[in-house]
Amino acid sequence: MEKNPLNVYGKPLIACCYEPLTGYFRDGFCKTIDADTGTHVVCAQVTEEFLNFSANRGNDLITPRPQWNFPGLKPGDFWCLCVSRWLEAEKAGVAPKLKLEACHQETLNYTRLELLEQYALPE
Repeated sequence: MEKNPLNVYGKPLIACCYEPLTGYFRDGFCKTIDADTGTHVVCAQVTEEFLNFSANRGNDLITPRPQWNFPGLKPGDFWCLCVSRWLEAEKAGVAPKLKLEACHQETLNYTRLELLEQYALPE
């Protein structure tokens, strides 16, 4: 695992969310490793539209899964999303807003900063 991960601005990655505890490593950060096939690097504030979109594509983020220490998400929660799912939602017009300082620089291997900035939450 990288020692000092950076965000899409090349600055130290900040936490996405601790409540609920998110991230591939469940440490609050949108960090990734090669074994993370979903590349969970996008910190988003989920909406009802996005949650329904994701569930309709086979990834139910609403239902709690205690066996995975997953409480289930509700609109307004922050969560580290797979970059491919976020891009799919963007094309469908249901992409949630992003906390860019918490989006891992790996995101830029999949899309442009200019697109991400269109979805930036106010700081």
